[in-house]
Amino acid sequence: MFEKLVNIICNYVEVEPENIHPESRFMEDLGFTSFDFMSMLGEVEDEFDVEVEQSEVMNIRTVGEAVDYLEKLSGEN
Repeated sequence: MFEKLVNIICNYVEVEPENIHPESRFMEDLGFTSFDFMSMLGEVEDEFDVEVEQSEVMNIRTVGEAVDYLEKLSGEN
């Protein structure tokens, strides 16, 4: 799931996949804007067939937290 998410992230910001780590922060490290992040969420919902709760998404700061959240939503643990 991490690799899939990294590929999606690379569609929105100019960061090489090898420079994206679980502890990478979306805004501070990867250069996401709020608009980029929300746009990416739409693609994530389609790709992983999940529905993201906006209230919970606001607490996600790192790629690793996003993976954990997506795994929880999709039932993969």
